[in-house]
Formats: sequence, C-alpha cells, structure tokens
Amino acid sequence: MRTSLDGSVVAGLVRRLSVVDAARAGRYPGDAGGRQPVHTCYVPADQVVGDPAGEWGAAALAALDEHAPGPSAFAGLLGLPGELAEAVHAKVVAKLRREPVEDLRIDFEDGYGVRSDAAEDADAVRCAELVAGWTAPPPWVGIRFKSFDTSASVLRGVRTLDLFVTALGSAPVLTFPKVTHLTQVSGLVDQLELLEERLDLGSGALRFEIQVETTQSIVDSEGRLAIPRFITAGRGRVSGLHFGTYDYTAACGLAAAEQHLAHPACDFARHVMQVSAAGTGVRLSDGSTNILPVGDGDAVREAWQTHYGLVLRSLSHGFYQGWDLHPAQLVTRYAANFGYYLRNAEADARRLRAYVDKSSSGVLDEPATAQALAMSMRRALDCGALEAAEVTRLCGLTEAELAALARRETL
Repeated sequence: MRTSLDGSVVAGLVRRLSVVDAARAGRYPGDAGGRQPVHTCYVPADQVVGDPAGEWGAAALAALDEHAPGPSAFAGLLGLPGELAEAVHAKVVAKLRREPVEDLRIDFEDGYGVRSDAAEDADAVRCAELVAGWTAPPPWVGIRFKSFDTSASVLRGVRTLDLFVTALGSAPVLTFPKVTHLTQVSGLVDQLELLEERLDLGSGALRFEIQVETTQSIVDSEGRLAIPRFITAGRGRVSGLHFGTYDYTAACGLAAAEQHLAHPACDFARHVMQVSAAGTGVRLSDGSTNILPVGDGDAVREAWQTHYGLVLRSLSHGFYQGWDLHPAQLVTRYAANFGYYLRNAEADARRLRAYVDKSSSGVLDEPATAQALAMSMRRALDCGALEAAEVTRLCGLTEAELAALARRETL
C-alpha cells in the first residue's frame, strides 16, 4: 500500500518516544499491590504499654456493647437497612476480636509533646523493645518522629528515629510530619541510607509517609505543586501521603469551627495529593476528626455518626485509609468500610463478571473500570468486609484472578 511518511522518520519518532515511555514507567509504576490498612491509630509514646492494639479492641467492644448493643441499635444509629445492619454488626464484632488495629503509630510528635531528652530517649528505646517482644503485633507498626522545621526538632527527630530503629533492629513504618521543603525529604533519605548501612537492614528497607499538613506541602514558594518534587526527593522511599486536618486548616487561616475534614480547603489539598500521587504507587490516607466518642450515650452516638459519615466521604473520594485517635472510633471505622463494600458488592461483582465474560450487563465497562472493580473487591477482602468464598460466589473469580485484573491483565 502507498504511504507518504518515510519509515526512517517514523522509526525516529519511536526512538524519541521510547525514552519518554521508559521515564513514565519508572515514575508511574502503578499501585504497589498488596494490602493497604484502612486506618492508622495514633498513640502517644508515653502511653504505649502492654498490648495497645488489644486494649483498643477491648475498649471498642465495650463501647459497642454499651451504646449500640445489637444489629437493631446499629441500624438506627447508622441508618443501615436491617439485613445489612446484621451483616455489618457481626463483621465489626468479629474484626474487633480478631484484628482491632491494622496500623499502629507510636507518636513522638504532637501527641507526645516536648519532653526532656532523657525522657524521650528512654521512651524511644522502651517502645522499640516492647514492639520487638510482641508475639502478635498489628500488621503495620511504626513511629512518627518530630518534624525537621527547626534545628532543635531536627536533632530530636533524628535521634528518636535512630534510637528506635537501632533498638528494634528492623524496619518500622516511619511518618514524617510537617514537611515544608524538598530538602527536608532528601535530608531524611540521607539519614535512612546511613541507618540501613550501619544496621545491615538492606538498601531501601526504610521507607516513610509524608504528612501533608502545611500549605507549603501543597504549593511551594514559587507557585509549583510541591508533592511531585517531594516524591522525587524521596528517591523511591515515599510510601504514602497522610493528610493532617488541623495543622493544614489552621495554616490556611480557618477559624476553629471551620477546621474539619469536610471543609472545601481540605478537599483542595486532597485533590492535589490525589493527582500528584496517581500512578506512582504512593498511597493516600485521609486525616482525623477530633470529635471523639466519649461522654454520655448521646455524645458517643453523635460522635459515631460524625465519624461514620466522614469515613464514608473519604472512601467515596478515593481515600481508603484514615487516622483514628480513640478506641471507640474503631467501631465506625470498620462499620463504614464494611457497609461501603457490602452495599456495592453484588452490583460490582455482576459488572466484573460481565466484563470477564464479555457479556451484556447494560453497562459498557472498559479495562480501567474493570481494574477499579477488581481493586474494590480486593480491598473488601483485605479489610474483612468479604471472605474469599463470598467473592468467588459473587463473581466467580479467585484472589489470583482479581489481582490479575487489578493489573489490567487479560484472564
């Protein structure tokens, strides 16, 4: 057939674009795969004793028994239909007994405050030794050390990090707060590389979450989006972006009454986080609410309703993880997750099965949507909303097949 473009010209274009393709694949490898916790529970370091996860679970179950004893009370509290309320209530109780905390963060920052060096040194070593001795720790455990915003906090933050990791002898989850400049990120990476070398942890073992809680972590002093540069400065070590509700809204100048997760200022920050991290493998976590389920029955139920609504809002915005600050928040954290996935499970399964079978379902789904459906099913499995047998019954797919669809592979 007759063409007008010379083959060598097209080959030159292919060579030029192959460089772009390679760079894009390196920067945007897609989701890392594996489980993501639905929450991070923050506990001040001085309060970490015994078995914090077990104690949080017991406290959550006690609150549930006192303020929402049974599916009918659960249905009225959260507005769930009867059959769904029964399923969600049973799954929440089972989760609180089996695995109440998915991700525990020992806090040496705002929740801990400023203490003497001797006191923080002792708490850092004590907490590391406690974690090392746990026979059944939560799936994720780590620390939040002090920020790098002043010389004093840099020295204190690095020392606590060093003491904890050295005493633990392995790689915990690390949370880096109040980041304002990419030099702070690259400086932390330098320290982590040295720790790995001296503790023989293996290159890249120490990774960290960046807390997005300053305006400079959204837009830098030159008007550029800051997060993409932070990820680059992290040299492959940035595992997540965690939103900080109250520091961020305060930095925006909002009045105290307006400082909450549903404020449009928070939506803007989350949207920037989302587009900056999309495809990079860096995962997102929403922030917390300071309306705690404590006090009399009415106060607890009102706080639960607030928390439940905010968790559902985060899930609908694509933030599948959030912070919890009180044991009783576990009740509505899991109730929101289980309800969210169970409401959609049958419809999602039908669409996924129709996509695999190439049959008509009234919705023409593309590979990107099939990927989203498969990832939703996997998240439901990971958090306990669904069991593997339930997924197979609903859509006829195994966990391996779901994982393949989540990678956009053809079955």
